[in-house]
Amino acid sequence: MSVKKTTTIVEQLRRAQMSELLAMGKRLDGRGVKDYRELRIDVGLIKKANGSALVSLGNTQVIAGIKVEVDEPFPDMPDKGLFICNAEVLPLASPYAEPGPPDEDAIELARVVDRGIRESEMIALDKLVLISGKKVYAVFADVSVLNSDGNLFDATSYAVVAALLTARIPKYDVQDDRLVKSEETIPLPINTIPVSVTMAKIGNNIIVDPTAEEEACMDARITMATDEHGRVCAIQKGGSGTFSLEQLSEVATLAVSIGREMREKISNVASRAREQVQEQEK
Repeated sequence: MSVKKTTTIVEQLRRAQMSELLAMGKRLDGRGVKDYRELRIDVGLIKKANGSALVSLGNTQVIAGIKVEVDEPFPDMPDKGLFICNAEVLPLASPYAEPGPPDEDAIELARVVDRGIRESEMIALDKLVLISGKKVYAVFADVSVLNSDGNLFDATSYAVVAALLTARIPKYDVQDDRLVKSEETIPLPINTIPVSVTMAKIGNNIIVDPTAEEEACMDARITMATDEHGRVCAIQKGGSGTFSLEQLSEVATLAVSIGREMREKISNVASRAREQVQEQEK
């Protein structure tokens, strides 16, 4: 969803209004500078998927589906399974979205989410090996943005993470170097829960979870993914503006503290879903 446009007088006035409010610690939608919009996560909506999650972050809405197949490993990683993330912004999601193959923004979205999951080692890829050097589980995350109202990075990350946490994959037994599919399903091997936190800089003010309107006025944006130990796993910077060392320290602290809150919300949703599965299997 590329947005290539010049700044209009109306947008300049809007930015001035935002700056005045931010100086008082307020925002156009009534939130404080460190407040997230309401987060809602619904899992298990796509019955044909191994796992799925619908995330609503304010008016931003994203759905993620997990599909697991048996495939050959990459030649340079014979003893690791595969994880691949793809994303698309549906034409109805935004006035700037167009039909066709994913554009550079959709590609960046998928890569940022992929990197946060991969660098945190959320999935124990070494435990997805079925036959060393020959057969492994391949985990595909497909994301569709249903409505774009800012902060797609976090909404998409939360959707994919929640879908992975609640996914069930087929179990295979190895007999004479052959795979025999079992009727049993098992969860993905999970090491940690990475959480993405996105912040925008408008003037000298740092805000979290920017709306589309705030993104249109921002000087710069930064997204940090952290794991359960508070370790920063991935960073993505956008916009032409810069962050001072003091501001970078501030956003890192926010990423860890807010990430802890968001991780608990995602984990609680996943735990309830797993409990329901266990009840159904009894």
